[in-house]
Amino acid sequence: MSPRYRNGANQAGTVIAIVADVMAFVLGLWILMYLLDANRANDFVQFVHDVARWLAGWSHDLFTFDAAWARVVAGYGLAAVVYLFVGHAIANRVHRH
Repeated sequence: MSPRYRNGANQAGTVIAIVADVMAFVLGLWILMYLLDANRANDFVQFVHDVARWLAGWSHDLFTFDAAWARVVAGYGLAAVVYLFVGHAIANRVHRH
């Protein structure tokens, strides 16, 4: 295989890993903002919450802990871990081929 194709695969894998990292970062940022009781009237906090809720739509309220903070950490944290794991697994697979 020519170096040109390997370089393209490396770049694609890097992009996939970065996207997964950014998604996990947004979810982690929302968890931190929630735990620190950030002002939800703030536009930036609202934006982060909206993006995190969209990213974790499939895992939001998946767990039914009594404490709200535990539901947020578990639901959004699970989504962040899954995005990191799957994103980096795909990126590694792309790097190999």
